[in-house]
Amino acid sequence: MRFLLANIADFDAGKDMLPVSEWLEIDRYALVLIQKLQKGILADYERYEFHLAVQKFVSFCSEDLGGFYLDILKDRLYTAGENSHARRSAQSALHHITHALMRLMAPILGFTADEIWQSLGLSTDASVFEDVWYGLPEHGMTEDDMDAWRNIFGLRVLANKEIEEKRMEGSVGSSLQAELDIYASGKAYEQFSRLNDDLRFVLITSRATLHQREGDGVGIEVTPSTHTKCERCWHYRADVGADAGHPHICGRCVSNLYGDGEPRSHA
Repeated sequence: MRFLLANIADFDAGKDMLPVSEWLEIDRYALVLIQKLQKGILADYERYEFHLAVQKFVSFCSEDLGGFYLDILKDRLYTAGENSHARRSAQSALHHITHALMRLMAPILGFTADEIWQSLGLSTDASVFEDVWYGLPEHGMTEDDMDAWRNIFGLRVLANKEIEEKRMEGSVGSSLQAELDIYASGKAYEQFSRLNDDLRFVLITSRATLHQREGDGVGIEVTPSTHTKCERCWHYRADVGADAGHPHICGRCVSNLYGDGEPRSHA
């Protein structure tokens, strides 16, 4: 929750909130996940099965949120322009997630929920215990969109396993030092290819190149990057120092700081 609160501290929902239709796709998928969580927890509360609600809450925070969405989101939050569309999309999603989680935890983590209420600067004449469950907006994703993201989640699991093996061998340190060549076919190839260059952001690597192949299954090859590490975003890029005025950062960081910003569509 500290991470969520810290990253919406400069977000004014009144003027910075983007409509869901303008969010990046992974932000809309995060909305799918929080809607599923809220539906499940509210059903548990109706049956007074608080232990099941706690299990769902903890699992969501550690796996769907911390282990997937927020892990991917850090690059966009920290490197995109302060008022860029990419960052405001992320903050719009975080705003809704924070408000939903605060209310969902109130029956079981009362003091924490009340502290979050105060941190968000909500009404001093009321409290979270007098409020109603949060009304989440519609995500607007199709079943095919959601199925694609479920499989992308699975790809992350496979990629992390391969990267960890290289880390154990001493070939790479962080995942950003790795470059991936991914081989897929059929439906998997179609689902992964829709992300284009954003695939590397989902996998948290400096390069992720997708190749079409025959046969079933997904293959992943991991190689250590030979490029220089950008001092700002920590990606290993061929264009680090390409701008003589900024010799220690990469082209996308120069664009994010001094230009129009890098284009992001999915992640």
